Amino acid sequence: METTILEPTVEKQLSAEIKEMVNPTKAILLYNDDINSFEHVIECLMLYCNHSMEQAEQIALIVHNRGKCDIKHGSYEKLKPVYEVLQEKHLSVKIE
Repeated sequence: METTILEPTVEKQLSAEIKEMVNPTKAILLYNDDINSFEHVIECLMLYCNHSMEQAEQIALIVHNRGKCDIKHGSYEKLKPVYEVLQEKHLSVKIE
């Protein structure tokens, strides 16, 4: 029986694709903008993502300083309603 040896880059790509199929975890990313106040962002994170005040404040600072931060993880189906309400509240978010 002949064994096929894959190049490391192909093997890594296949591994990532298989991992995505087995564990389709996604994340909501929050991006910095010039529209929303810290208070509004913190309030939304507490209300819709169930973050504590401390977590929400830290995320707001990370987003302000780094430009983005992942704020919630889970399946696409679980994240979609949270994503939609955050968009309705005018936050700049994306599911990846």
